Formats: sequence, structure tokens, C-alpha cells
Amino acid sequence: MSQLRWQKSSFSEAGASNCVEVATGLTGTRRHLRESDDPATVVTASGAALRRLILGIKACEFDDVTP
Repeated sequence: MSQLRWQKSSFSEAGASNCVEVATGLTGTRRHLRESDDPATVVTASGAALRRLILGIKACEFDDVTP
């Protein structure tokens, strides 16, 4: 995954070390997410699955989930 070009979220604070980053796979069909303070942990999903996740987060569908 070292070939991925990571892009920091536009909602991240300048200079902050705890930012969400996203990258597109070499074929363009997979999306990769990581938190900048833990770059070794990467979540990979299809673009459609990532979109559903983001829409669910925005709709507060996961607010009652506990670790």
C-alpha cells in the first residue's frame, strides 16, 4: 500500500496529527481509509460501500454503537 497517495480530509485542522486520510487503489475501484496517527491500520472498501458508510455516519446510524 506504499504506492497509494493519501489525501487528508478537508475538515482536518492544519498541522493536526489525528486526521482521516483517503486514497484510491491503483485500479480506482477500491478506497482506502486510515487515521494519520495510526497509518499502518487501513480500511479498504469499494467506493459504493464507503459511500454507504459515510451516509450512515451523517445520518447518525452508528451513534449507539460502543467499542
